[in-house]
Formats: sequence, C-alpha cells, structure tokens
Amino acid sequence: MKKLLAAAALAATSVGAAQAADLPTRKAPPPPAIAYSPASVYSWDGFYAGSSIGYGWMDKFNAGAPIAFVPGGFIALSDPHGGVVVGPQVGFNYQVSPMFVAGLEADWQGSSVGGGRIGRRTPWFATLRGRLGVTPFDPRLMVYATGGFAFGQLRIGDFPLPVGGTISQTATGWALGGGVEYAFTDNWSTKVEYLYTKIGANFANPLVFGSSAQQRVGEHVVRIGLNYHFNAFGGGPVVARY
Repeated sequence: MKKLLAAAALAATSVGAAQAADLPTRKAPPPPAIAYSPASVYSWDGFYAGSSIGYGWMDKFNAGAPIAFVPGGFIALSDPHGGVVVGPQVGFNYQVSPMFVAGLEADWQGSSVGGGRIGRRTPWFATLRGRLGVTPFDPRLMVYATGGFAFGQLRIGDFPLPVGGTISQTATGWALGGGVEYAFTDNWSTKVEYLYTKIGANFANPLVFGSSAQQRVGEHVVRIGLNYHFNAFGGGPVVARY
C-alpha cells in the first residue's frame, strides 16, 4: 500500500512539473526609450553680419614726399591725428575642426581720422580679409588672426594755394590684425579687434605741373563689434537612448 501511494505521488509531481514547463515565460517589459540631448557644442559655421565702432589714429611713420611749398619750406604731411571709425561688416565662417575656424570678412568704415594743416585724412576705408581662428579654451570663444586687402579714400589738404584746396584719391594696400570673439548666445557674438592698414596712391603736385609723389598712410584701429550669425548651431540632435 505504501509503495502504491508513493508511486502515485511521484506521478502527480511529474505531471505538474511538465505542465509548468509548458506555460509561457513571463518577463518584465523593456523600459521605454528616453530622449536626451547631447552636451551643447557650439559651431561657428555660416554667414554673419554686424557692425563695429572704435578709435583710429595715423601712424607716425607715414611715407611720402612733400607736395606743397610755402615760404617757410616744404611742409611734412605726417599728421598722427586720431578719430572715430564706425561701420558694418559681413562674413562667413567654416568650422574646420572642433578647435579651428577659417573665414572671410568684408567691412566698410566711415572715419574721422586725420586732420591738421596740410594733413592727411581717411574719410572712409574698407577691407576684404581672411580670418583663421582657434578655440582652445571654450567652443564659444575664438581667438583669431586676420589679414588681406585694404582700400579707402586718402585726402590731402587744405593747401595754402588755392586757399582751402584739397586733393584725394582711392588708395589701395593691405590690412593685418587680430582679435577675440565670443558667442554669448547661439546667434549673437561680440568681438574686440585690432587692425593696421597701410594704403597709398600717387598724387599729382597741385603746384608743379606734371610732377607727382607717392603718398602712403598707415592707420591703427581698435574697435568693438557685434555680429548676428544666421547659421550657428547650439547643440546636437535629439536621439533615442535605451
């Protein structure tokens, strides 16, 4: 009898285990996807436009033969008077790598630099320059060097004869400088820049027919600027993370 009961219990246990093995496995559902944004990485890519204002002054090493004669002798034309410079700029940046930025910038500046008797003046000047920048500390902080072509109006006078007379030409030359630019939002940046321009032209002597003299003028400019970036990027795309 005992053997019969033991055999029945063993058979029942085997049947229960087999039925349990046939049941579907119950697992917890996978967690939902979590959307996140990678850390913001600023890019300088794209076009920009803005304006700047600053102070400029003539280089004391201006070159050029005197072209006016008065009873006291030749009058030297070097005249390092300073003045305000202000105007717009436009440009394009290309983010070569996370640390290097290359670009091209054009600007036009109205200027009150110059003056004095028989002095030189630059009522306006413009430049077309390349820029090469690095961002070693912060992607939004760019330190750059710049250089290229410069041109502007070079005006000389007033002359004693005729009274109040002036002569002017569009002079050409080069520009070289550097600066620091910081993007304080995804679309706006501010900069501080130093620029040196050297432009010149041949001027006819108003007192000696048929003669001329080359006049070249150097100008230092320190200015601050504000730029709006049309295609700046403030961060990476939103992706799914599991």
